[in-house]
Amino acid sequence: MRKKVDVLCITLSSPILIGIYEEERLIETISSDEKSSDILPLIFEEVLEKYDLKALFYVNGPGSFMAIKIAYIFLKSLSILKDIPLYARDAFYFNNNQPIKAIGKLFFVKMQDDIQTQKLETVPVASFKLPDLLEYKDFSKETAPLYKIAAV
Repeated sequence: MRKKVDVLCITLSSPILIGIYEEERLIETISSDEKSSDILPLIFEEVLEKYDLKALFYVNGPGSFMAIKIAYIFLKSLSILKDIPLYARDAFYFNNNQPIKAIGKLFFVKMQDDIQTQKLETVPVASFKLPDLLEYKDFSKETAPLYKIAAV
C-alpha cells in the first residue's frame, strides 16, 4: 500500500523545493535548478507513481510572476483533475520574513499583514526553506496568486 502524503511546492526561485509530508512531517525533499515549467511535470510524474496525494500546498507569492503563474496553473489543474485540495501561503512564511526580489532594486517586504514594495540598495540574501512540520492551520484555501505588481 502506498503512503498517503501532502506535497508542498516552493517554486519562486532556484532551487525549486518540493516537500513530501507524511502525517505532517517532512519525509522527503526534492530540489531542482530547472525551470518550473520543465521540471514540475517530471517531478509530479514520479511523486504520483510513488505516493497517494492527500493535499497540495504551494507558495502563491510574491515573487517571480512567471514562477507563480506556472505553479498555480499546474497545481490548480492537478487539484481539479485528481480531486485533491489545494492550499496556499505567502512566501515570507518560508524565508523568515526576509525581503523578496521584485524587479530592479525593488523588493517585496511584509509589514504585519501588508505586502509592499521597497527600494533596497543592499541586496538581502534570503533563501526559502521547507518547514519540518506542515501546519494545515497556517495555510489558506484562498489560492489565487499574490502577484503584487503588474505583469511586465
